[in-house]
Amino acid sequence: MDIELGKGTREDLIRLGEFMDESVENALALTKKVLRIRSRAGKQMPLIPNRAQRRYAEGAKGEQRNIVLKARQMGVTTWIAGEFFLRTITHPGTVSLLVAHTQEAAEQIFRIVQRFLWQMPDALREGALKSAKATARRVVIPEMDSEYLVETAGDRNAGRGLTINQLHCTELARWPGAADETLYGLMATLAPDGRLAMESTPMGASGCFWREWQEAKKTGTKQHFFRWWLEDAYTSAPAAEESLTDEERQLMEQHGLTLGKIGYRREIRGKFRRLAKQEYAEDADECFFASGSCYFDVEALDRQMKTLTEPFEKRSRGCLHIWLPPQAGHRYLIAVDPAGGGTAGDSTAMQVIDLESAMQCAELEDYLNPDEAAREAARLGREYNQAVLAVERNNMGATVLSCLEKSEQYTPIYRHEDKQNGFLTTSSSRDQMLADLYAMLMEEPGKFCSARLLRECRSFVRLENGRLEAKAGEHDDLVLAMAIALAARKQQLAPRPLR
Repeated sequence: MDIELGKGTREDLIRLGEFMDESVENALALTKKVLRIRSRAGKQMPLIPNRAQRRYAEGAKGEQRNIVLKARQMGVTTWIAGEFFLRTITHPGTVSLLVAHTQEAAEQIFRIVQRFLWQMPDALREGALKSAKATARRVVIPEMDSEYLVETAGDRNAGRGLTINQLHCTELARWPGAADETLYGLMATLAPDGRLAMESTPMGASGCFWREWQEAKKTGTKQHFFRWWLEDAYTSAPAAEESLTDEERQLMEQHGLTLGKIGYRREIRGKFRRLAKQEYAEDADECFFASGSCYFDVEALDRQMKTLTEPFEKRSRGCLHIWLPPQAGHRYLIAVDPAGGGTAGDSTAMQVIDLESAMQCAELEDYLNPDEAAREAARLGREYNQAVLAVERNNMGATVLSCLEKSEQYTPIYRHEDKQNGFLTTSSSRDQMLADLYAMLMEEPGKFCSARLLRECRSFVRLENGRLEAKAGEHDDLVLAMAIALAARKQQLAPRPLR
């Protein structure tokens, strides 16, 4: 495609911007025409999209919010930086901000952006871009009243005071400190029609990037997942066909992998071992958990996650998930792990299980105050055949129990061994409860239906001090509610001592 650059005047740049916005093919052609990069071999060359870059360009067309989960060194960071840079110089008044995870990464990316500017065709460099300045990780285009900035996530003032039109967050999984606060502060600076691109290789089942990926559908963010084999450079000596495993043959059939790709796969698995699933992602779920020190068995969780189906019904603004409606003649138990309410901190969690089989039937996760929690627990209890309510009585649980008795007049309440209403969690009983949940997940994973629960299990770790709880920034309300449910069930089914 022959593209007329003109004399590089302001009007010519605006025309190129309009041309770029018309179609993906136009954008790809313009990128190839005007942007140059340094290849792996150290040579200067046009920015010609590889397979991952082309797929991103095609998939992100018309999308305001994008998130990319990728294997390492796929060229996605360079591509998005180039795309945003082109819009910066061709759309008047555009402010673009790229935020990297470290100072070194920010400087490296800025050198890429500088190369975009200084190695543009002469027709553009001698026109409206002649007055462009690139200093201190900032490119200013006076003739277009535009600028492109590169900052680090560790700078709490990054983007402050600006109205940003394009925000590029790279290696989000590795942002330091309170990454959520940094990201949401930057999002607040985006113009209403601003573009957002978040991309990273995975790093454990927790943190800002993991949550943004999990919540993408809710936030209207387009997901892009790029497996390592999209990169042509990732190949090696072909594996012998007679040595192929069933898994390798299936990968070749499903994804068109060559024997050279299989050979490379064996190499990276031998070199990176358990981290291979993270650094060279093949599965959008498994790749998040390769680096986590999870308390529960990750492989068992992964296998069960793949078998899950959507809930039979969702209620209460999507907070209540139901897989198995109540059946006549069945007995049920509902564990309640209360919280204080409000939209910050922990949420109230409820797990409904069949008392005889321990099958998970329903699950609620919502921000409820004690009165609301009691009302919702009583409603669920009545629906599930007057289910026994095992309310953890620690902290806010005592108030929930009081509301159940006085306001709801609900009587099938679990009584602890000390003959008092409510389930009492102690430091000694907590570890045993979690051990029982661990055993159930290993031995009978089919009892669990909730993706929300399994995701919490994946970010549930043993800390250096020995305590079991969610990683920093994650939640474990559903995990603890299920542990209470199984422990209360064990006590309910235990033989009564003879008098």
